[in-house]
Amino acid sequence: MLQETYMRMRKIAEPKDIYVVTNREYLLEVEKELLEFPKENILAEPVGRGTAPSVALAAAVISKKCGDQVMGVFAADHFIKNPEILLKAIGQAENFIKKNVGYLVTFGIKPNAPETGYGYIEKGQLLKGLDGSSVYRTRRFVEKPDFETAKKYLKSGRFFWNSGMFLWKTSTIIEKLSRYAPDIYRRLARINQATGTKQYEKVLTKEFPLMDKNSIDYAILENEPNVAVIPLKLNWSDVGSWTALKNALTANGRESFIRGEHISFDSKNLLVYGGSKLVATIGVKNLVIVDTDDAILICDRKKSQLVSDVVKKLEDTGKIQHL
Repeated sequence: MLQETYMRMRKIAEPKDIYVVTNREYLLEVEKELLEFPKENILAEPVGRGTAPSVALAAAVISKKCGDQVMGVFAADHFIKNPEILLKAIGQAENFIKKNVGYLVTFGIKPNAPETGYGYIEKGQLLKGLDGSSVYRTRRFVEKPDFETAKKYLKSGRFFWNSGMFLWKTSTIIEKLSRYAPDIYRRLARINQATGTKQYEKVLTKEFPLMDKNSIDYAILENEPNVAVIPLKLNWSDVGSWTALKNALTANGRESFIRGEHISFDSKNLLVYGGSKLVATIGVKNLVIVDTDDAILICDRKKSQLVSDVVKKLEDTGKIQHL
């Protein structure tokens, strides 16, 4: 998925203009997966502190190396079947930003189901049409809703899934960080000053772990009035659940995805992710079945988002060996 994300961006940018932010633990893996990629453009975080410090680090390095540029943020775990729609929207967003200095742009996915695993964006007033598309001021961001609320959002036509993809000028996001996340900004300024010098790694290792742990949505976008959303009819998933993984993996009209040894009798719409044991299903449907060496997961695929509750329960009861 990292490679697919990179190849999408290669259609609109040269390798020298693409940066990867990752944890130091994965630095060698990223270098191996992206062979043509300039190693100096891999920004390795000493520790994970959330998307706000990640964006801040990228903004600091890009602004120091390239000046005030339009900067996009795209996660490497997104599955997109029709990327041409996204690439066109990126160009539209760039034109909008150049004409509306100070705005932050996010991309909203038009929902096709009452998904409870995504955050939502409610659109506000229409700002400007761009080449057959529309740009709206965001009215509010909503965290993952319950099923009944998600159904209301879907019916209203005013809400989009929050894709976590953004576009803005480096100067704009740095100014917003100074306003809404001053601790991150102060440490960002020190990293920015050290970029391109022999002191960079030392300063990064000292300052980055001390940044407030926060998401870019919560730290900036939910507080800033000048945020615009461009709706996209995108075949998109952030593969954040077993159900999303099944939808991404099934193709060519297949109803179920099977990995491992499986025998089915009158079973429908399954994800079976097997290990060394044979999995036999009889008269069941809409299930996720995952077999590993030390644990077995069986759940209704409509409730696969609740796996996070299982993780929390295991952490709370000291059974982290099963994670």
